[in-house]
Amino acid sequence: MCFSENLKQIRKEHHLSQEELAELLDVSRQAVSKWEQGQGYPEVEKLLLLSSKLKISLDVLMSNEIGCDRDSKGTNVTGSIVITSPHENVIANCYKVLTTGKIRGGKNSPQYILFGVDRGGSSFWGEPTTFLGWYASEEQISKEIAEINRAISQGIPTYTLQYSAQTERRWASVKIVEE
Repeated sequence: MCFSENLKQIRKEHHLSQEELAELLDVSRQAVSKWEQGQGYPEVEKLLLLSSKLKISLDVLMSNEIGCDRDSKGTNVTGSIVITSPHENVIANCYKVLTTGKIRGGKNSPQYILFGVDRGGSSFWGEPTTFLGWYASEEQISKEIAEINRAISQGIPTYTLQYSAQTERRWASVKIVEE
């Protein structure tokens, strides 16, 4: 599911109309409708307010969940894995991964983000997540997730990201570094 679907589902679970949610966030009903139709996103301050008022974590609200609970053959996968992200200098113990929907950006901007989720318990903001890496295409992030699932199903204790993109950060932008 993507942000628009997540928002709609969460709004309905809270028994709120679009108009009621709009009042809660001090926006128009049309803005909520656009968000639910995938025609835009709220400003960061509205996302934080939405998270706070509906008691839902931002990672759940903003991401497509890809659990490491089934492999490519549909076999149940359990356990956890230590994932190393060479481009981000991160090591995380994960039982599942999350990915964002496609990110809008320029020609050399990453298109997807991968997060690792730890079983360490949940808080007001949801389960603990760790940023793992940026991806240039859906194909690359899909390959990565398949490899992580394969490693977990085979009981491999560690995995190093293979398809993440090396990036360069300037101010508020992230660009893929051509190798």
